[in-house]
Amino acid sequence: MNEIVQKKELAPDIDEYVINAPLVASKCLPGQFVVLRLHEEGERIPITIADFDRDTGFLTLVIQEVGKTTMEMGTMKEGDVLSDVIGPLGRESRISKIGTMVAVGGGIGIPAVHPIARAFKEAGSAVISVLGARNKELLIWEERMRSFSDKISITTDDGSYGKKGFVTDALKELIDSGTKIDQVTAIGPAIMMKMVSEVTRPKGIKTVVSLNSLMLDATGMCGVCRVEVGGKTKFACVDGPEFDGHEVNFDILMSRLTMYLPEEKESVEAYKKKLSSGK
Repeated sequence: MNEIVQKKELAPDIDEYVINAPLVASKCLPGQFVVLRLHEEGERIPITIADFDRDTGFLTLVIQEVGKTTMEMGTMKEGDVLSDVIGPLGRESRISKIGTMVAVGGGIGIPAVHPIARAFKEAGSAVISVLGARNKELLIWEERMRSFSDKISITTDDGSYGKKGFVTDALKELIDSGTKIDQVTAIGPAIMMKMVSEVTRPKGIKTVVSLNSLMLDATGMCGVCRVEVGGKTKFACVDGPEFDGHEVNFDILMSRLTMYLPEEKESVEAYKKKLSSGK
């Protein structure tokens, strides 16, 4: 178990992994995540489940190399085995038949919103996908999202593909057109989810965000992933990861996400130095 059965590069420093994890795949639901550990001395990292197949026992994860552990995972190959794949963790998405659900995915958040949007479609809802990336090269999983979306809008920061601008521009245009939206689910960088929530707030549109904040044990014991929601302290790993975007204190969240940047930078530099020395 935990063997990487397929690995594919989607974009620079972004890889798609298919992992043989039948026990996890048999239980996971849209919106949940797993915690990976590459080896016995490795750190625990939370990764949202991008897809799953209960028949084959395979999980699909999309991982961007941004820190020491994700960079190290980038060196792994098909046939390599992960020490631990723990999950499924977190509360599943609340799926039901509604009128129109808008799935907003930014960057690496596109694969994360994928199973949620698909589940809403399978439940009988209309699904509109709004996808964004810095440029065309970094836009991933477009075809997967198109396969079940009734409509799709794409934005890139530099205008190299789709419309020049941000997902919030496309969402605002959709709202201003008079489209009746029953729910927006947004996954991506914290600042993106904050701005999406501000766009929908004046119209009172239900907005759900997924908080991949700092996590350690991912069981609610350590308190590392605490967030303020509706003026109360919640733990993203056990109370979430999904929360009402209009109630999340994004300013505190984004401040906490920068707390360990010096240590993260030091860890990456030490890893690169180790690689260059061949030790």
